Amino acid sequence: MKKFTVFYLESCPYCVKAQKALKELKAENPAYEKADIQWIEESRNQKIADNYDYYYVPCVFCGNEKIYECSPADDYGTIKLKFEAALKTAAEG
Repeated sequence: MKKFTVFYLESCPYCVKAQKALKELKAENPAYEKADIQWIEESRNQKIADNYDYYYVPCVFCGNEKIYECSPADDYGTIKLKFEAALKTAAEG
């Protein structure tokens, strides 16, 4: 499985939804437990975050490729679908 990186903020409600969605996805599909996910809290790791091109969090990268950047219009269902797509991308590796 490919490694992917998720940038987030602890105080972000969208990031909380993403973490909940990921937990649900792993419960629904135990193969996702093998996903190598690096969570980077943006405000504590600004130097790392500055090396990536994104505006909103949560934001998911596989290597240097952005595979999902949350939008303020994204609801829980959209976030879950996008994280499932990210897990599938990681599984292809």
